[in-house]
Amino acid sequence: MGKLIGLYNKVFGILHHLDVPALLAARLYVGWVFFKSGLTKINNWENTILLFEYEYAVPVLDHVTAAYLATAGELILPVLLALGLFTRKAAIGLFIVNYVAIISLEDIPAAALNLHYIWGLMLLANIIWGAGKLSADHFAKIK
Repeated sequence: MGKLIGLYNKVFGILHHLDVPALLAARLYVGWVFFKSGLTKINNWENTILLFEYEYAVPVLDHVTAAYLATAGELILPVLLALGLFTRKAAIGLFIVNYVAIISLEDIPAAALNLHYIWGLMLLANIIWGAGKLSADHFAKIK
């Protein structure tokens, strides 16, 4: 039994070191996805306004305010997330953007919905565990 426990500890001791690159990969991937979306919005601003007016049913906000906030969030927060600077706050902001995207679209295809769930889980990992050792937060001692 002792050898089995030793093997278990050795294997999972090695896997424990993968949390740093896993959190980095999650930050970079989700950041890139949202940043590209923000670039698309800003590069096609007239279409963005029309989409927010007729396609996206963002609750509480008027369509112009929602378009500005979503675009700003998708351009600023991913940069912070990728750098690992104020990671938890940036991840919470993107989690909200992601959530609003899910509830705003009435006929979201299942594949797209699943991607939103995956992005949400990656953001939750960064909210819960922070950015890890490969981040500006770690070097600046930001919690």
